[in-house]
Amino acid sequence: MSFDFDTPVQLKNTHSAKYDAAGIATGATADDTIPMWVADMDFRAPQAVLDVLQGEIDRGVLGYYTNDASLRSAICDWMSSRHGWQAQPEWIYFSHGVIAGLGIAIEAYTEKGDGIILFTPVYHAFSRTIQAKERTVVESIMPIVDGAYQMDLNALQAQLTGKEKMLIFCSPHNPGGKLWSAGEINALADFCLKNDLILVSDEIHMDLTFPGHTHLNTAVTAPQVTPNLVTITAASKGFNIAGAETSFNIVEDAKLRERYAHAHRAFSGSNNRFGMLMIEAALTEGREWLDHCTQYLAENFAIFRDGVNDIPGLSVMDMPSTYLAWVDFSGTGMTREEYTKRVAKDARIAANDGPAFGSGGETHMRFNVATTRANVEEAVKRLQAAFSDLQ
Repeated sequence: MSFDFDTPVQLKNTHSAKYDAAGIATGATADDTIPMWVADMDFRAPQAVLDVLQGEIDRGVLGYYTNDASLRSAICDWMSSRHGWQAQPEWIYFSHGVIAGLGIAIEAYTEKGDGIILFTPVYHAFSRTIQAKERTVVESIMPIVDGAYQMDLNALQAQLTGKEKMLIFCSPHNPGGKLWSAGEINALADFCLKNDLILVSDEIHMDLTFPGHTHLNTAVTAPQVTPNLVTITAASKGFNIAGAETSFNIVEDAKLRERYAHAHRAFSGSNNRFGMLMIEAALTEGREWLDHCTQYLAENFAIFRDGVNDIPGLSVMDMPSTYLAWVDFSGTGMTREEYTKRVAKDARIAANDGPAFGSGGETHMRFNVATTRANVEEAVKRLQAAFSDLQ
């Protein structure tokens, strides 16, 4: 079967956050702006997903959803065949997106004022959610070693005050696209056990791994941390169905699960009918689409990386997963205001500003390469032109 990721889809004026809010969010207001910020893709979802939605429309009755046994089975089959995890149906809880699932975990395992650890820079919604729950963000800034981020657990250990109750682990990492090694995951697991920390492993990008690379699921790689582990994930990133706003959160340990279930009952209502159906269709019939998509993303990233690295002063962190390229502008000697203006106004690209991702992101910007090949190539040309005085 052939898959078309090159034909543009008209997304302006379709209530697309990525396209219709780009100017307000990033300052890139030109009509020909290339949106490279919000983390979703410009590609049509797998045909099986579209077909199941069309079936709902054709029936015309859009009531409450129930009987999720087949979906739970599909999730367990996917986790087993794709990630080597023999998860069980009763371990699964659904929420309206991974941030909602994270919010439930925060309510279940922490109290107001408790510290929650983030390895920064990291996905900005984590800190926003922690603060909204009246907990304290504890930043552990990651050094870059050999071109990739590393957790500095020794520095973090010295930083602890005893008020920390949870650690959120972004795997694969956003931004930066790093796939953590078995050694790194096990070291983190042992650290959490030693310090009695709940480990929340956000694995929403687990299926966006480039060919030749493997994502290591925390639960499989470090089973010793099971009594402290909550995994929050979704099909939304891998299959471009973020609008489904449905995640599946997996809690293996029975005692931990009891506490999660209690909080879940207070913060969850009926599941999104369309999200549940979309997930099942994607996981049961979308494998071939995903394999072609990740190949396309890998090629897009290589074009972006090589083209932007040719600009003196700019450096793209190499990555084996996700579609979120992390660019360092520190070598330009420019202020953040100057290089972000060049990106938004001169290159006419909407990208994420690095400080939003916490300490360590001050000289960076994040670019989403999950768009047509033509858009990626055009973005590279625009960036090269915008910084041509550095050539």
